[in-house]
Amino acid sequence: MKSTLNSYSRRIPVKLANNPYEVVIGGSGLLGISQELSKAGYTKGIKILIVSNEDVAKHYGESLVKCLEEAGYKTTLLIIKAGENHKNPKTIGLIHDAAYKAKLERGSLMIALGGGVVGDMTGFAASTWLRGIAVVQVPTTLLAMVDAAIGGKTGVNHFGGKNLIGAFHQPKLVLIDPKTLLTLPDREFRAGMSEVIKYGVIGDKTLFNLLEETPCISKISEISNNLLEQILEKSVSAKAKVVELDESESGLRAILNYGHTFGHVIEKLCGYGNWLHGEAVSMGMVAVGQLALELGSWGKESQIRQRNLISKTSLPTKWPELDSESVIKALEGDKKVINEAIRFIIPTEIGHVEIRDDITKKKIRSFLEILN
Repeated sequence: MKSTLNSYSRRIPVKLANNPYEVVIGGSGLLGISQELSKAGYTKGIKILIVSNEDVAKHYGESLVKCLEEAGYKTTLLIIKAGENHKNPKTIGLIHDAAYKAKLERGSLMIALGGGVVGDMTGFAASTWLRGIAVVQVPTTLLAMVDAAIGGKTGVNHFGGKNLIGAFHQPKLVLIDPKTLLTLPDREFRAGMSEVIKYGVIGDKTLFNLLEETPCISKISEISNNLLEQILEKSVSAKAKVVELDESESGLRAILNYGHTFGHVIEKLCGYGNWLHGEAVSMGMVAVGQLALELGSWGKESQIRQRNLISKTSLPTKWPELDSESVIKALEGDKKVINEAIRFIIPTEIGHVEIRDDITKKKIRSFLEILN
């Protein structure tokens, strides 16, 4: 990545009434974490449990521990297994065991170093250890940087559905070091671009147009520093704004689940880990875009533009072969169901969506026949 990113720095506040914090992008990156912790009120001497996985820890684990210990923090590194299939209560138990062994106290801290899976589980473990201790998110994947690390949604999967076990637990700080994307596999980068495209569809037409105008966006090596800065800033700002208006997902925040209702079904029925989360969301966006077309909510041109942009990112667009009744059952088990009504985020144009809970199961069954 070019040298301009080394000096790039942006601080985006998440202005919550009770738990405000900052998302720090760039600056000194991982090497500046001790200074950022100090600014957030965590002075030397406190105990810190870093949770990461092997893929990330081999690049950044040792240097992060060294940086924190040199600043006077008492640090323990726990390495858990990577992948959505390990996002379960058993792994949470491992984090709790490590917290006990490290003698974490109520004034202690957990740091999530990794992608969305690590961030979700570390956040949930922190929310439940000693009835809640602080967590700092240090995302190393594009998906986590633009989405999962921000907003305080934490949790693990249940056999009945994705993220059914969880809690809202806001981080004290989110530290994004764009240079960590250099060690991110291309497939993981593309998965993150799925969430970036989501922001374009739900509320940022300028971002969508910018991605459309860029010839290649499927690899980090194809992305200019200027574009990456805009992707991070626009996505983080969009997420922060929605979270500020609806911290606990009682209304507006549901729009962030665009593509996720169908995406979670794909993850569950195809087996967690067979598709990356962002890949499932990309198929989910195309599917719900087609549903919007069938409902007359948006036009064919918009659906074609969305599909073409997802395809340009080399993300999957084709709905997998799934039994319709199994899909309906999975949809009924989604955590966003209210009064047995399945909630969909339906696009009306590029840059705008609406929340719908009036789509009948009969209509959904008919639509699934079209998809299959």
